[in-house]
Amino acid sequence: MILTSNKALEILEGARGKTLSDGWINHSICVGESAYKIAKALNEKGQNLDLDKVKTLGYIHDIGKMVGPFENHVMNGYYYMQKEGYDEDYCNICLTHSYLNNDVMCTAGGIPSDIPFRKEFIENHEYTLSEKIINLCDLMCTAKVFTVDKRLIDIIIRHGTYSNTQYHIKETYKLKEYFDNLLGYDLYKLFPEIKDNYKKFLPLSRRNSKGLFIWHNIISILS
Repeated sequence: MILTSNKALEILEGARGKTLSDGWINHSICVGESAYKIAKALNEKGQNLDLDKVKTLGYIHDIGKMVGPFENHVMNGYYYMQKEGYDEDYCNICLTHSYLNNDVMCTAGGIPSDIPFRKEFIENHEYTLSEKIINLCDLMCTAKVFTVDKRLIDIIIRHGTYSNTQYHIKETYKLKEYFDNLLGYDLYKLFPEIKDNYKKFLPLSRRNSKGLFIWHNIISILS
């Protein structure tokens, strides 16, 4: 079954006030809108992406947070979309959005638990261009769009650093470069609002209880 962006947005809005936080909903909307912009620009360069589908995948990538504990949202989302009868692309995005480089270890926020099905799926899955767009937008968006740098700092401030953090950061920058090359220009040009969003982000990140320690160490993490 096909899911449209309008229906996906309806599902998201219907979940407001019914989960631990609405933050994931605002984030998902930002991912969907940002993904649409990138996909549209890629089509102008000769790609043939389904723009509404790309937006939809962005909207639903974290849908598992609607149906279970946030920490299990990847698997919960995958099984939820299957149960609802949606086509495999809508199910797969719930899994693929969190992992880069066909590696479950290439993820943000810590070391993933050992789930054999997830590990095998990610290792053997051929990522579509649409899925890669969602990968990148997930690493650019909170409720607003930022540069990859600022989004990674946001994740580190909230979740800390782990043995796989540097690996994930490096692959994130490779992914951003991949899209810059496809477009033939810096994709940040598609998002002029980034500059103003960063001005609002900086003081908020410094007020975070973990921020002071991590902020002073961010340079060494990225080097």
